[in-house]
Amino acid sequence: MEGKTINESSAIVSYVTLPQDANRAGNVHGGVVMKHIDSAAAVAATRHARCDCVTASIDKLDFYSPVYIGNFLTLKASINLVGRTSMEIGVRVEAEDLLTGDTTHTASAYLTFVALDEDGQPKKVPPLILQSKSEERRNREARLRRKKRLSEIKK
Repeated sequence: MEGKTINESSAIVSYVTLPQDANRAGNVHGGVVMKHIDSAAAVAATRHARCDCVTASIDKLDFYSPVYIGNFLTLKASINLVGRTSMEIGVRVEAEDLLTGDTTHTASAYLTFVALDEDGQPKKVPPLILQSKSEERRNREARLRRKKRLSEIKK
């Protein structure tokens, strides 16, 4: 099976937040941001595996600043690590105030997706081709997270 680069499967997804996404104070619900994170990660996973992929876990999700009604969300999703049938995808969320142009790093998350065959069973995915020091670092960090996840499952 031929490998793929991170750029071949990366995804950038954008969304303008609306009143139905927010609470009375005008802050967008964390669950709405989570949904968009999951969707962006699913695009990256599917692009890499070229088959249906499902969320297996959200390893870590950190919110750094609020998102408000009318903000333009940009979600950048890319593969950090590939296993036999699973992939770790990192997603960075940025919120832009369209009136001022100010952009803030709003949230980051790590998700694990599993590729599925036509019968809904785990399917082997292409290996990941790393092309830069940054990609190597992210892959190394993802391997440590995976090791920790697997050790917690065994407990």
